[in-house]
Amino acid sequence: MPLNEFLTLYPLAFVIIALILGLLIGSFLNVVVWRLPKMLEREWRIQAHDVLGLPPEAPGPTYNLMLPHSRCPHCDHSIRAWENIPVFSYLFLRGRCSNCAAPISKRYPLTELACGVLSAFIAWQYGFGWPAGMLLILTWGLLAMSLIDAEHQLLPDALVLPLLWLGLIVNSFGLFMSLNAALWGAVAGYMALWSVFWVFKLITGKDGIGHGDFKLLAMLGAWGGWQILPLTILLSSLVGAIIGVIVLRLRDEKNSTPIPFGPYLAIAGWIALLWGGQITDFYWQFVGLK
Repeated sequence: MPLNEFLTLYPLAFVIIALILGLLIGSFLNVVVWRLPKMLEREWRIQAHDVLGLPPEAPGPTYNLMLPHSRCPHCDHSIRAWENIPVFSYLFLRGRCSNCAAPISKRYPLTELACGVLSAFIAWQYGFGWPAGMLLILTWGLLAMSLIDAEHQLLPDALVLPLLWLGLIVNSFGLFMSLNAALWGAVAGYMALWSVFWVFKLITGKDGIGHGDFKLLAMLGAWGGWQILPLTILLSSLVGAIIGVIVLRLRDEKNSTPIPFGPYLAIAGWIALLWGGQITDFYWQFVGLK
């Protein structure tokens, strides 16, 4: 029996495979979240030297998503294969480096676990097929973006733009909606936050939203069409405002402290793409208009 027929006939097998694949991808996303900002910083420094006419810096050792191999940041111990098994290695090592016993950040197993669970959920919700495959790629990308933005207040074009184009491409085949809706979703998504940015800047003289947020909402519009944008903006603004106030109070920081908006957009857009229609229908029924 061909593999695609087997996974179609036995959805639980597809869910288990998606879970395992998600755990492995989550381990790789930890590398992306850690290294991509540093790679971009190096690239920007090289560009700055070129623009300013400064002599180029001496080339450093190779640094990308593959090399150098993973090492303990405390003792430089090379991580062996058995120490790099998603989630299980963390539990086996009791959250500490096998060489120096320094604590390993809980973010690593939590990212792997989140990626695995979300991947399994997509597989269970959609079953084996193109929609599930594309949504897995989108989910992995949104998870990586959210973690990078939460830590660095940065939404890398290297992640956002390829997914924006992929959303338009898959919808050119009508996978989630028409290409027309996807195209105008991308345009409207960008323009919505771009307009808010400039209105806020003209009134206050300050930047209220990062440019990466424009592109992220455009990317979500390319996947879910213009129809998901109102719900995405509403959910992200509501959750972001609540969580933002809580975080500021817990950290005892000022209201002017910048808070990354990308994670809230990503979560809200993911929810709107999967359940936007049901949520909207429930709201209209709740207010008695349907």
